[in-house]
Amino acid sequence: MNRYKILVGILFISCFILVSETGFAQITSDADAVVPTEYSSGSQDKIHVFCGAKGDQNASLTATAPNGETGSFEWLKYNSLTGIFDFFSSDLSGNTTSTISNLADGCYRVHITSTSGVKTYTAWGFNNYIEAKAEITESDCTSFTLKGTIDPLATLTYVDLPTGQSKVLAKDIQVKWLDGNVVVSRVIVSKVYDPPTKDTGYTLDVTDRFGCMVTAEATYISIVTKALFSVSVDKGEAPLEVTFNNESENGDPGKYEWFIFKDIDEIKREALKNPGSVIDSILEKMTNDSPVYTFENSGKYQVKLVSQKKSEFHTCYDIVYFKYIVADTSFVDAPNVFTPNGDGVNDEFIVKFWSMKEIKISIFNRWGKLLHVWESNNVLGFGPTIESVPQSVWDGKVGGKYATPGVYYYVVEGRGRDNLRKRTSGFFHLFRDK
Repeated sequence: MNRYKILVGILFISCFILVSETGFAQITSDADAVVPTEYSSGSQDKIHVFCGAKGDQNASLTATAPNGETGSFEWLKYNSLTGIFDFFSSDLSGNTTSTISNLADGCYRVHITSTSGVKTYTAWGFNNYIEAKAEITESDCTSFTLKGTIDPLATLTYVDLPTGQSKVLAKDIQVKWLDGNVVVSRVIVSKVYDPPTKDTGYTLDVTDRFGCMVTAEATYISIVTKALFSVSVDKGEAPLEVTFNNESENGDPGKYEWFIFKDIDEIKREALKNPGSVIDSILEKMTNDSPVYTFENSGKYQVKLVSQKKSEFHTCYDIVYFKYIVADTSFVDAPNVFTPNGDGVNDEFIVKFWSMKEIKISIFNRWGKLLHVWESNNVLGFGPTIESVPQSVWDGKVGGKYATPGVYYYVVEGRGRDNLRKRTSGFFHLFRDK
């Protein structure tokens, strides 16, 4: 064994003996965290960790003489190449404490000479920092990636003084991605599915076991859309006018496509009439942003909206379906009592018809004489017809005079917007009390 190795071994033994004598209560600091060493044997020292930016030397250590005594302080710094503590500084001010500041990473030892004798204490100081960057990568129509990078590596290194071997002080770095206050992920590189339709800022929050932390920001520029719409009415009499309110998110104006599908029963009928043929299920295609469409015939209609968003490298689509727009089947109904007496209540004989396209209403007296008739081959709905065509109702007059009270008959014939023929007849009572 050469002399150098023997000398180093003796120094390690002496360091161990000194450490075992001292304990670690007499070196303090304002460090962000203080943790014990994990030497292989003997007493442990303290590791003082200071948070800051890269290149900062925030570390500082304060030694205190025992029992409140004054004394002189000699500071040494451990040399990892030689395994020896080299002279660092001295403090002969005669104070009870001595502080060294702006320290580089390393192990520091102080000899305190006071009336109690010489005391030796040892401590480690580290300037700890975290640098982080955040970015958005791999953005497409289905996902994007939150990519974070951290500098430096997640460890600090000190020396096991009894053996001279390096030991790792794990920083135990924890990361989380935040959308506002909501945690999105706890993985440094994380794929996000179902991207938002709005530009969204994400924060990368990085912390370690010593309480050091840093944040980095990245903004996702949305390239996706979400198809969404509501309707002014989803059920009613045919012809049924429906306004489609486009509520899509982040779609390109003028690029929306609407598909109205035929009633399923109609598709089945066409398939039976044309066996082996491909039946087109689309009734109408529209490209207005918020179209208005009139369902002329009775049926149940499914509606599909396709929204698109075009960006530099992608064109993203989203689809939403509405089940169902229902244009009701046809029917006819007539009252059995009629009181045309001018009191404003039930003064007109009104035959109610629903989802009819063609209709003829005839009214007879008890001897079969035709008193009133009205027909139309283009009924636009019960409400609009009653309001716009006075002849569609009977006011109870014949030749300008009120008909006599009694029993009368009606016959209603027509074809509904479901293509079904309708015919109904019956009697009603005419009363006119003065």
